[in-house]
Amino acid sequence: MSGLMERLAAGETVTAFIDRVICADGERRTVMWTAVPEGNLSYVVGRDITEQRQAEAALRQAQKMEAVGQLTGGIAHDFNNLLTGIVGSLDLMQTRIRQGRGDQIEKYIAAALACGQRAAALTHRLLAFARRQPLEPRPVAADALIAGMEELLRRTLSERIALEITAADDLWPTLCDPHQLENAILNLAINARDAMPEGGRLTIAARNAALARTDARRPPSLAAGDYVQIRVTDTGTGMAPEVIAKAFDPFFTTKPIGQGTGLGLSMIYGFAQQSEGHVAIASEPGRGTTISLYLPRYRGTASPVRPPEPEAAVPVGRGETVLVVEDEAVVRDLIVEVLHDLGYRALEAADGLAGLALVEGSGRIDLLVTDVGLPGLDGRRLAERARALRPGLKVLFITGYAENATFGDAAEAGAQMITKPFAVEALAARIRTIIEG
Repeated sequence: MSGLMERLAAGETVTAFIDRVICADGERRTVMWTAVPEGNLSYVVGRDITEQRQAEAALRQAQKMEAVGQLTGGIAHDFNNLLTGIVGSLDLMQTRIRQGRGDQIEKYIAAALACGQRAAALTHRLLAFARRQPLEPRPVAADALIAGMEELLRRTLSERIALEITAADDLWPTLCDPHQLENAILNLAINARDAMPEGGRLTIAARNAALARTDARRPPSLAAGDYVQIRVTDTGTGMAPEVIAKAFDPFFTTKPIGQGTGLGLSMIYGFAQQSEGHVAIASEPGRGTTISLYLPRYRGTASPVRPPEPEAAVPVGRGETVLVVEDEAVVRDLIVEVLHDLGYRALEAADGLAGLALVEGSGRIDLLVTDVGLPGLDGRRLAERARALRPGLKVLFITGYAENATFGDAAEAGAQMITKPFAVEALAARIRTIIEG
């Protein structure tokens, strides 16, 4: 209030000053004041906005609950479908085994695995929207990455859609997770394809964008700076303003039921925000859509894009000792059993403190495999303390969710990361790669 009086004394008109007052009956009311000084007097008008504020709070709560209901309803719908496939396949496997009929077991196993993999992909998309997906940011040459996707994109698009890929000659490298960037571009291409059922043109263009604070092109929520801008433009049906306003909401989709989860754009939004970038939509009905993905510039040299390695046999160990720290008993037992089958010696601990006690012992440990979200002493701090005791100890983090889920610094320090759920072959290959350096 003292600040208000000082402003009035200085001859300044004060508007929309909100204060709470106590009435004679003890009731608290919210009042918006307007004060106009004139000579030695000040004309002050107050408007009671208590009911207005209460109505606004109720509307925000209703909108919040509607969004939560939409989110949980979408998750329940999709996961129930996937669980039906998994549980149904396992039930049939159990029945056929009891009947002594093994001719269709492989089919049921394949169905259960396929549903499990789709459930994992759905979880990763949810984490991407929530900006909690584990990321491994590294310097990326976006032009080379997009060029390497051209064949995949052409297979994904229909023959009636012309694809054009362009990039600036002096394109800056960017800092992001290359796998998530590939997923984002592929999702945008699929959305564009669905928006052009009769065919059209899809253009993917990458260019440099130096955005100053006064630059009109800079989206309001994007900090000023240097970015790599990836624009995906189609000549499809376009979007109305009310659709654009909801486009990044989880499980919002204009597609018929059963033809999409509505997580594609929300996943891209989460990935961009988690990478300290941004994504923006420009669209009009009947005039197509342009989605611009901004990723921060990396001031250095990007690593070349490596071609996918051919599939190889599951690598086996040579008696090395692996310490497994995982609080979920089923997951821990699974990893230990896989390690034994592959020829490793496995030590196990159910929490960080028990794992640290094994590290403090005199036994040999070639690799620490630890969950990130351990109770008490979490995986990150366990790895730090283990390395202080055993300099150069190699670490593999296992994570399905992490509050701070960016693992770039850990990777630079020699640690690696694998995301739950993982295939046995992927775990074995990652362990062998880390141990061999």
